[in-house]
Amino acid sequence: MYSKKLRRIAAIGLLAVLLVGTSQWPAVSAKPGPLHTNAKASALIDVESGRLLYSANGDTSMRIASLTKIMTAIVAIDHGKLTDMVKTSKRAVGKEGSSIYLQLGEEMSLLNMLYGLMLRSGNDAATAIAEHVGGTEEGFVHLMNEKATFLGLEHTQFKNPHGLDEDGHFSSANDLAKLTAYALKNEVFAEIVSTKEKNVPNPHDNWEYSYKNKNKMLTMYEGADGVKTGYTKKSLRCLVSSATRQGQQLAAVTINDSDDWSDHRKMLDWGFGNYPLQEIASKGQTIAGYPYAVGQSFKYPLAEEESQMIQSRLVLHDMESMRYTFGERGMLEWYMNEYRIGAVPVYDVAGSRLQLPTKSLHVMQSLEEFKKASANDDRGKLAESISKVLDALFDH
Repeated sequence: MYSKKLRRIAAIGLLAVLLVGTSQWPAVSAKPGPLHTNAKASALIDVESGRLLYSANGDTSMRIASLTKIMTAIVAIDHGKLTDMVKTSKRAVGKEGSSIYLQLGEEMSLLNMLYGLMLRSGNDAATAIAEHVGGTEEGFVHLMNEKATFLGLEHTQFKNPHGLDEDGHFSSANDLAKLTAYALKNEVFAEIVSTKEKNVPNPHDNWEYSYKNKNKMLTMYEGADGVKTGYTKKSLRCLVSSATRQGQQLAAVTINDSDDWSDHRKMLDWGFGNYPLQEIASKGQTIAGYPYAVGQSFKYPLAEEESQMIQSRLVLHDMESMRYTFGERGMLEWYMNEYRIGAVPVYDVAGSRLQLPTKSLHVMQSLEEFKKASANDDRGKLAESISKVLDALFDH
């Protein structure tokens, strides 16, 4: 057993510190070529790692139209109950702009209303959702801004849940990329935005509502799986799209772009071609000189010339710390040019923590609720409480 003093010493070295070698990086261009779009601001992000691969005017706050609804949806999923019936108010019915044509007093499940929000960009749905989840539209906007602060979106401020032009309502390309990467890790959100068409019950007639997704990228680009279109007279054309190829998911953002469909194809192709996602370490890999193993896989998008710049650092926990008590022995951190790009926990090789699922329990909880909501079923309060406790203990 190591002494407390030794446990605080970081083991520093190249990736060869891992006993099992990493996979080989595929051949890509030595230096990514230039990328140009017609947008006033744009950004490209690797979803899993959160690395911004490209940014042009990315920190400039601008009007973002219905890209706002990315935040509306994820806040509603995080704070609402998908099986709840949302009642349409007079304020929601009268909302201008794109609509799913809700009627006064009409009730629809939160889940189905989220489909109307994200596929058809319903401003009436946005208002109804906000009033239901936040108590009032203003209360929901507070939750939106609270989430923006939590995510570190420094160039973002919301004034409404739908994105209609309003002074003081803005975001940036980089912030929207970060928000989208966060939202796409929620499997309920990811399922909704990747849906091309959704039929939902119609309480007024014997035919169903049919919501067809406005996001043309879903049919125009191989691997496309989201996210949201937007337009107002002041913001002009805005688009966030995502796509997954060979296990890597990228998200592209453009604001005020006259040729956004073409630009997004070009941006995504550029990202996949120049920054493939590499598995630097896999779950269960042992660490040379220590009775520990990597607790979860670590992947990062790298250009060819960056592959030799990665260094790892093992930082061991104090035996009296809470993390150590719950089975975590330390963190294996990775750096590129002295910049920390990620970290994963390490556990005892023969310990029980290494056997726990890698997938976030919060994600599993959200997915389970989604499945039950789709079946019009409910989940008990006890199960919900237990899940949240486990999430707090084990989610990294």
